[in-house]
Amino acid sequence: MKKIIINGSFLYRNLTGIERFSLEICKRLDFLDKNNLFELYVPKDAKFIPELSNLKITVSQSNLKKIPLWDHFTFPSYVKKQKGISLDFANLTSLFHPGLVFIHDIYAKLYPQDFTSPKDKLRRFYMCWMYRHAIKKGKHIFTVSESSKNQIIETYKIKSDKISVIPNGWDHFTKIDEDNSVFSTFPTLKSKEYYFTLGSLQKRKNLIWLVHYASKHPEEIFAISGKAISGMVSNEIDSLKTLQNVILLGYVSDEQVKALMKNCKAFIFPSYYEGFGIPPLEALSVGAKIIVSDIPCFHEIYKNSAYYINPNNSDIDIEDLLKLTVESPDTILDFYQYDNAAKKLYNEINLFVTNIKMR
Repeated sequence: MKKIIINGSFLYRNLTGIERFSLEICKRLDFLDKNNLFELYVPKDAKFIPELSNLKITVSQSNLKKIPLWDHFTFPSYVKKQKGISLDFANLTSLFHPGLVFIHDIYAKLYPQDFTSPKDKLRRFYMCWMYRHAIKKGKHIFTVSESSKNQIIETYKIKSDKISVIPNGWDHFTKIDEDNSVFSTFPTLKSKEYYFTLGSLQKRKNLIWLVHYASKHPEEIFAISGKAISGMVSNEIDSLKTLQNVILLGYVSDEQVKALMKNCKAFIFPSYYEGFGIPPLEALSVGAKIIVSDIPCFHEIYKNSAYYINPNNSDIDIEDLLKLTVESPDTILDFYQYDNAAKKLYNEINLFVTNIKMR
């Protein structure tokens, strides 16, 4: 039976959305993988290597250093040598030996206007090239929501049976202990008296909505956490810095994030585009109210458990919005767990490998 070799490049980067998803799925595949179907191939300079029991880990003699060299030469060369099939979690697959690949979203394809500088445009060109190559040449595509699946099918004109949905989860959050030291660092933040926003400071995170709303409501406090991504920094950060009622927290730990979510008046996630969006799930898991954009992806995931806002219009009153009744998130939290996602992925890949063997 063909071995599925996982691209461990995500272990070289900080644990944000895609990296978190990759790690949590690998941990659960380790539990499921009794037949040694999977192997994790990791760059020598990985930031850390998880402790796994069943899933084999092989550390490369090569550093990752320049990502295209690893993704298109080092990693696929190992896969070819082992006569395996690659599994890539991060929106790309090898140019020469494409395999199974996750396309979490096609942001760069759908929002070219967000990429303005020469560096942005170069990055977008590479991302779009990888989307198209992976979707057209990959052996099978996985994505994280029905909304994302429909966008990929419509944009790239592929058959629906070539793409499967493996959703994100929140249950990693149960192993994180809240750290209330953030309230000592930022004493302005008093329990239940601030709104909290988390996410990389990309343009699609729509900080302009918060700029407009906070400027019209100086009596409200807004705490914003997130690390800027090089070449993708939102233009609204400077505007936020001028507002007295906005606290830019910068990077905060997972433990501090949990404390901030648990003690906020509501968690606000005004993105105008997402493939999934994990933070609102994390917020729901600790009992926070969530305010999210009125976009198809969020309606699919959060249904009637969220408060919805127009991402292009801040002329509302959040206090009035929060007086509305929403449904319990229990069903949503039960469904969107990494255990469920990993089982679905494991079954899909087993079926794929079995079909290859029968040919």
